[in-house]
Amino acid sequence: MSTPSTNAMPKNATPKNVVEVSGLKKHFVLRSGLLRRRVQVRKAVDDVNFVVRPGEILGLVGESGCGKTTTGLCVLRGLEPTDGSIKMQVDGAEVDIMKLGNEELRSFRRHAQMIFQDPFSSLNPRMTVFESITEPLKAHGITDRKQLEARSFELMELVGLAPSYLRRYPHAFSGGQRQRIGIARALALNPKLIVADEPVSALDVSVQAQIINLLKDLQKQLNIAFLFISHDLGVVKHTCDRIAVMYAGKIVEEANTEDLYSQPLHPYSEALLSSVPRPDPRFRDDEIILSGEVPDPANLPSGCPFHPRCPYAEARCQEEVPALRTISEGRRVACLRVEELSLRGIRV
Repeated sequence: MSTPSTNAMPKNATPKNVVEVSGLKKHFVLRSGLLRRRVQVRKAVDDVNFVVRPGEILGLVGESGCGKTTTGLCVLRGLEPTDGSIKMQVDGAEVDIMKLGNEELRSFRRHAQMIFQDPFSSLNPRMTVFESITEPLKAHGITDRKQLEARSFELMELVGLAPSYLRRYPHAFSGGQRQRIGIARALALNPKLIVADEPVSALDVSVQAQIINLLKDLQKQLNIAFLFISHDLGVVKHTCDRIAVMYAGKIVEEANTEDLYSQPLHPYSEALLSSVPRPDPRFRDDEIILSGEVPDPANLPSGCPFHPRCPYAEARCQEEVPALRTISEGRRVACLRVEELSLRGIRV
C-alpha cells in the first residue's frame, strides 16, 4: 500500500499532459411553468480549453461566479458537462472521461480526486478519521484490515498528523487539521490529478501558509498534478506554476505565474493583480476598481464579455468576440487590443 515512486523517463522524452480539456461547456437550462418550457440558458462554462501537465499546479482564478468551481467539477464529472472533451492519461493510455459509463467512471475516480473548500462540512461528523480516509479504499475493493491500517498510518504521516489521531472524530480537530485529513483522504488511492477547490480560503492566514507548503511538498514528493481553484491571487502566486484567468465562463488569459504577475496582457488580469495587498504604502492607491459585477451567465453582453467593465474598451469591443489566441510560447490571451496595451503588473 505504499506510494509508488515516479517512473523515470527517457532523456529528451516529452511527458504527456495529465489532463487535456477542450471545448468544455456547462450550460444550465432554466425552465418554468406547467410544461417546463425552457426560459433561459445560463452559460456557466463556455468553450474552455486548458491542459494540466505532470507534476504541476495550474491555478484557475477569477471573481466569484466566473465558473471556476463548475469547471473543476466538470473535469471530474461531478457535474455532467454539456459539451466538450476531457482526456486524461491513465496507466499509459489516453481516456476520454466524457465517454465513460457509470462503472467505468467509478473505476476512473481512483486517478482523480478532490479537496473541498470547507474542512468543517467535507468530513462526516459520525465517522472517525480512520473511517474517513479509508472510505475511498473500501469503495475500490480494498477491505483487508491490515492494508487499511498500514495505508492510514502512511497517509497521516504524509500530511503531518499523528497516527494516534485516527480514532478521533472531526469535532476534535482545528480547521487546518481537518483540511489535512481531507488531503489525506484525497491521496488515499494515489491519484494522478487533484482538483483543489479553494482549499485554504476558510482557514486563518498562518494556517493557509502551512497547507500551501504541504501541497507544494506533496507535488514534489508524489509528482501529483493539481488544478488549484482560487480567487486569492496572493495565495496563487506562492502556489501555482501556471495560471489561467477566468471571466464569465471563459479563460481570458493563461501564462506562467512569473510572466502573468510581471506583465499581464488582459485588462481583467491587470485589475485582479492590482487588488493583491502590498505592504508598501506607495502602492496602496494603485488598485483598479472595476465598475459593475460579473455578467449574468444567462444574459451575457455582446462582443467581449468584459467590455462593460473594461477601462480600455473601444467600440469594436462591443461587437467582436475575442478569441483566446497564442501570443508567445506558454501565453494565451483573449483581447482585441493586446498588441496596443501596456499593462502594469507586480513583482513575484
